[in-house]
Amino acid sequence: MALTSKHIFVNLHVKDVKRSMAFFTGLGFEFNMQFTDEKAACLVIGENMFAMLLQEEYLKSFTKKEVVDTDKYAQLTVALSAESREKVDEIVNKAVSLGGKLYTDPIDHGFMYQWGFQDLDGHIWEIVYMDMNAVEGQGQA
Repeated sequence: MALTSKHIFVNLHVKDVKRSMAFFTGLGFEFNMQFTDEKAACLVIGENMFAMLLQEEYLKSFTKKEVVDTDKYAQLTVALSAESREKVDEIVNKAVSLGGKLYTDPIDHGFMYQWGFQDLDGHIWEIVYMDMNAVEGQGQA
């Protein structure tokens, strides 16, 4: 049997936990307060999907490696699906209005539409709509 997990927790460093919570709350996300305090906030992305927003010094207690400078490097990108192209635009525009920065221009692949932003700490979030009917039609002659 393949290795699987029941939950995913992505750890992201942040400079100010409360400020990051306000940003993501403004986007419409909620937090699991059971795993939230002054050093960490548990952002609920979906069923069994979470991003732990860890105060930078607290994250350093989990690793011997340096914390990535997001002004210079991309440690990872978080890609989330949206239910429509309009929702992709709505989320990215809202993120920018809350202090985030555009990361890319919108990209339309026909079957997939994506647009990205950087959160207040420079982490990259790609918001994607995929038209499954168009995907199923790909490769058929």
